[in-house]
Amino acid sequence: MSVTAGIYTLGCKVNQYESEAIAEGLAAEGITLRPPDEACTLYVINTCTVTAESDRKARQFIRRALGHNPDAFVLVTGCLAQVDAAQIAAIPGVDYICGSRNKMSVIAAARELLARGQKNPAPVLAVPSLEDAPFEPMHITRFDRTRAYVKIEDGCESRCAYCIIPRARGKICSKAPADVLAQVRALAEGGCREVVLTGIETSAYGRDLGDYGLAELLRDLDRESGIGRIRLGSLDPALIRPDFVEKIAALPTLAPHFHLSLQSGADHVLRLMRRRYSAEMAYAAVERLRAAFPRLGLTADVIVGFPGETEEDFRESADFLRRARFLDAHIFAYSRRPGTEAAEMDGQIDEAVKRRRSAELIAAQAELHAVLLDDVVAAAEPVPVLFETRHGNRFRGHTPTFYEVEVISPDIDLRGTERIVLPTGHDGERLSADLLPCPNR
Repeated sequence: MSVTAGIYTLGCKVNQYESEAIAEGLAAEGITLRPPDEACTLYVINTCTVTAESDRKARQFIRRALGHNPDAFVLVTGCLAQVDAAQIAAIPGVDYICGSRNKMSVIAAARELLARGQKNPAPVLAVPSLEDAPFEPMHITRFDRTRAYVKIEDGCESRCAYCIIPRARGKICSKAPADVLAQVRALAEGGCREVVLTGIETSAYGRDLGDYGLAELLRDLDRESGIGRIRLGSLDPALIRPDFVEKIAALPTLAPHFHLSLQSGADHVLRLMRRRYSAEMAYAAVERLRAAFPRLGLTADVIVGFPGETEEDFRESADFLRRARFLDAHIFAYSRRPGTEAAEMDGQIDEAVKRRRSAELIAAQAELHAVLLDDVVAAAEPVPVLFETRHGNRFRGHTPTFYEVEVISPDIDLRGTERIVLPTGHDGERLSADLLPCPNR
């Protein structure tokens, strides 16, 4: 009987990348990967601890895994394991717990458990201190039909009032430039059309490397032949300085789409959050990007209902989104996270108020999204689309600026190809378009 493994991943794109690296490591051991909701020989749970709900989901899945197979080997890693291993160790049936900077150790631990054929009577704890922890070596070779995520940075030192991640991930640590180049080169040679560079604080890449930062990495990637499109993960608005924009504006491989970790458009709230910029600085960053990139897609993260946020503050944030003309915004109602400064702040907002503000901002953003789609249709300009998914004879993908596009193609499977299309309309969420003939046809 083959040995099978299910991997359950909570949280961010960095966790997803790390889980893929773990999956490839297990596959190299001859272990067959299965969906984590099936009965497997072993399970790896890669945890998140951004919210109390993330912690609850991690505990829930550990118990669910043991429900699928009470004799399964259960290995737990990630941010919750780093911050509160005791919480996980208290769950009967867990065999191994490691932290956020030694995730690949689950492979050797799985090998030992399988060789012995017996569960551990108590979980083995392998959660080292994050003090001066190096960047953990890992790489991937697999990806979906078009896109792969590459982790280039770990750790965060921002100490925002609402966030526990610095405790869970440690100090800033960057993947060596040569290793990033080699990883992206290998993915491109394997047929990957788009790479997304991501990190716990992507903007901080290179802060531990002297004079070499994110702009220099993008420049060196751009010099590689055949790498396709490079896209960036979430960025702190404080990074978008004139010198940074000047360095990246002329790089043809860089997708002109930037996701800003804005969090609020109100100065009062930004100060309470202990963010490193004002609303004016963030808006200047938006204008700087618009001036540098003739075609630009902007998206953002926004928290509403942060402790101390007044109605005036909320209106300022709503006005910021309208002026910035974000294509999309991930809008979250503030969730109290034990262990953070914000959880103990005065001025906690009533849940009903948070829901109302969140719903109002989501509705306003949806209206703006439709207006921006109108603008693209009215421009009647051909745009490139990298197609990713199929739904019957309809194919969906994204432009470099991250507009989603759908076309009908009864005869040709477009997945994994880039084609030029002409937008003709939209349904409020995505553009519809006609395929234009390939130049050589």
